[in-house]
Amino acid sequence: MSDFSVTILGCGSAKPSLRHYTSAQLVNHRSNLFLIDCGEGVQRAMLRNGISMHKIGHIFLSHLHGDHCLGLVGLISTLGLGQRTGKIVIHACSDAERVFRPLFDFFCPQLSMEVEFQAFDHTKSEIIYEDKSLEIITIPLHHRVPCAGFLFREKPKPRHLLVEECQKYDIPTAYYQGITMGRDWTMADGTVIANADLTTDPSPSKSYAYCSDTIYAESIVPIIKGCDLLYHEATFANDLSAISKERGHSTALEAGTIARLAEVKQLVIGHFSSRYDEEGEQSLLAEAKSVFENTVLAKERKVLEL
Repeated sequence: MSDFSVTILGCGSAKPSLRHYTSAQLVNHRSNLFLIDCGEGVQRAMLRNGISMHKIGHIFLSHLHGDHCLGLVGLISTLGLGQRTGKIVIHACSDAERVFRPLFDFFCPQLSMEVEFQAFDHTKSEIIYEDKSLEIITIPLHHRVPCAGFLFREKPKPRHLLVEECQKYDIPTAYYQGITMGRDWTMADGTVIANADLTTDPSPSKSYAYCSDTIYAESIVPIIKGCDLLYHEATFANDLSAISKERGHSTALEAGTIARLAEVKQLVIGHFSSRYDEEGEQSLLAEAKSVFENTVLAKERKVLEL
């Protein structure tokens, strides 16, 4: 199992259906859990997947439409009932705290944990989270309300150390970390041992882009260029392109086109209109695959390994 995965918790659009929960995903990066969007049913979806909601440290809300955020109060309430401690950070547009803070105060008084809102500017791409191995960057999207996607991008990894080679040159272990960061080694007599003789290339860094909800927008292509996995909404088939654009959404064909232009490795489509049954979703898949072959359908409980 990889140390970077995406679990689909919900992939339906706004109107409820028996086929899907509304939007939510769980990104697991080296056992750090990040929740993207928080539609209704998110707690049941996490339970079905065996995910401990108490381990989530950061929640990212793409926008303030109900199918992407109305599960938030219930989730925070449950964490409070479980005496969750520490801090949970909610990354969202500037209106989020004004909307949700009074609801937390009413339904979740005297929380044992700290809930912090960190607002982002949905109009530009910038780093909104960073740790030693990962950075999360906003992707400006084009919807009916302020909306942003999120790019999860691993930082360059350290080089693999050739321990036997280091021992051959009597290099103290205290210097191993510096060597994995690319440093050469200088012997006592001044001889330089090139880093390439002491290490091998690092494992490739991976990236995941989440893009929902948005009209077709080629402006996102440079941001997501070459990512390993792209989730792009495909609410409608292309025969409903006029309705799709009017409602601020994309078609399956458009999602496939973005994936092709961005030269991503794999595309997963979701945010399906409730008008589509299983056969209809297969037609969406075929439409996307007509321009980008390596496409799969989102489905609850699906885990995508990067």
